[in-house]
Amino acid sequence: MVFISISKFLLIVLGAGVLLFSRHFPTPERQLKGMVTPIAVLLVLLAFALSLFWTVAPQADALGSWVKYGKLIMVLLLVILIRDRREAIYALSTFAAAQVFLLASSWMLFVHLPVPWATSRMALTEYAVFSSYLDQGIMSAVFAALCWHLRELVPGRFGRSLAIFVAFAAVANILFVLMGRTAHVVSIVLISLAIMWELPKKYRPFMVLLPFLLALGLFFASSKVRDRMTLVQTEVLAYSAQKTADTSSGIRLDLWKTAVQAIGEHPITGSGIGSWSTQFNRLQHEKNPAHVDIDGNGNPHQEFFLWGVQLGIPGILMFMALLFSIWRDTLKFPTPYARAAQSTLISLAVACLFNSSLYDAQIGDFFCILIGLLLALGRLSILEQPIAQPHLQQPA
Repeated sequence: MVFISISKFLLIVLGAGVLLFSRHFPTPERQLKGMVTPIAVLLVLLAFALSLFWTVAPQADALGSWVKYGKLIMVLLLVILIRDRREAIYALSTFAAAQVFLLASSWMLFVHLPVPWATSRMALTEYAVFSSYLDQGIMSAVFAALCWHLRELVPGRFGRSLAIFVAFAAVANILFVLMGRTAHVVSIVLISLAIMWELPKKYRPFMVLLPFLLALGLFFASSKVRDRMTLVQTEVLAYSAQKTADTSSGIRLDLWKTAVQAIGEHPITGSGIGSWSTQFNRLQHEKNPAHVDIDGNGNPHQEFFLWGVQLGIPGILMFMALLFSIWRDTLKFPTPYARAAQSTLISLAVACLFNSSLYDAQIGDFFCILIGLLLALGRLSILEQPIAQPHLQQPA
C-alpha cells in the first residue's frame, strides 16, 4: 500500500510538472480533443467536492474519501502524458509484464515452489501473491481478456501464440486455483463476450444463453467454482431465515439493505462524501444499541450503492454516466483496442455490483491505470493512422 501510494503521488506530481514546464509534450487540448471521459471525470470530482458542504461524515473521512476518488485523475494524466503510439505500447507492455509476473507467482505458489516476494496473508492457502484472492482474480480475468484481444500486437514469431497461452493460463488460474466468486463471474462474462465477438453477427442474439451455459459447465468442471456457488446459496438461505450477517454473503446483503435505507433518507442530495460509515453506524445503533462502530472510510461492498449513499440517486446515475462516457470514447477505436477497453470497462461494472472496486485501493488503481493506458493507446492509434492518398492517373 505504501508503494502504491508513493507511486500515485509521483505520477501526479511529476505529471503536473511535465505539463507545466516541458515544451516537448503535445498540449492537453490536442490529446483530449473529442473525448468525453475527461469531462465526466472532472464533473465527478467536482460533485464529490461540493458534497463536502453537506456531508454528515467527519472531515477526515470526507477528505479521505475524496482522495480515494482522486485516483480518477490518473486516467486523464496517462492520456495526456503518453505522446505517441510507441510510448503507449511500451507502457502497456510494462503493465503486461507485471501481470505475467503476478500470474507466474500464483502458479508457483500453487505447485508449492518458494515465492519469497509473496507478501499476502493468503499466499500459502489461497495462492494470492500481494493482495487478496478477490482482487488478484479480477485483475487476472481482465488481463486474460487483454491478452486475447491484443494478441496480434505481441511482437515476434511466437508472440501471438504466447499471448493466447498467457490468456488461457490466467483463466485456468482463476477458475481452478483462486476462489474469488466475483472473479469467477467476471471471467464468465468476459469469455462470453470474447466468443460473441468472434462469431458472425447473425449468431450473436443466441449468445444471451452462453454465460448461463458456461456457469453450468464450470459448476461440474471446477471444484472451486462449484464450492463457491454452493456456498453463496447456503449463505443467502441462512441470511433469509435468520437475518444474521455472519457470513460473507450475509454481510453483503445486510450492508446493501442498510445502503438502500440510507439512500431512501436522502435520495436527492445524498449524505455527502465519506458518509457511508457514519450512516451505517447510526442506522445500526437504532436497531442494536450494542453495535460496535465500523471504521471511517468504509464501503457497502457495492460501488453503485456507495455513490447513492453519498450523492443520492443522482450519484448512481453519475457513476453510470462515467462508465458510459468511457464506453463512448472506445467506440471510435480500431476493433482490437475497442474490445480490450470495453472488456475492461465491463469487468469494472460487474465487479462493482459486488464490491466497491473503484473506491477500493489496489483494484481501483488497477482499473484506473489500465483504462488510462487503453484510452491512450486507442486514441493515438486513430490519430496516427496514415491518411489515404487519392489515386492519381498518370497522363497518357
